Amino acid sequence: MSLPLVFHPDVQGEVDEAYRWYDQQQAGLGDDFLAAIENVFARLRQTPQAHQVIYRGVRRALPRRFPYGVYYRVQADRVEVIAVQHSRRDPRHWQSRV
Repeated sequence: MSLPLVFHPDVQGEVDEAYRWYDQQQAGLGDDFLAAIENVFARLRQTPQAHQVIYRGVRRALPRRFPYGVYYRVQADRVEVIAVQHSRRDPRHWQSRV
């Protein structure tokens, strides 16, 4: 069974910002970042329970190769993506969305 993803309004900006940063570091690296994040989203649609709860019902999935976390909650009918955040950023940033 596949669940739809619902995104917090700030998630797109977080992904865009990281994409631009990586693409400035090396041509094509931003595209690699997007592919890694899309891979995480695809896994969340299929197996959202695969990751452990880390804070108030929020789970974290990690993309390969990039130091980011995808923070999300599983609901009965959807997966709510709360944040896509660099692992060194203060977790209070995404925790304030819970």
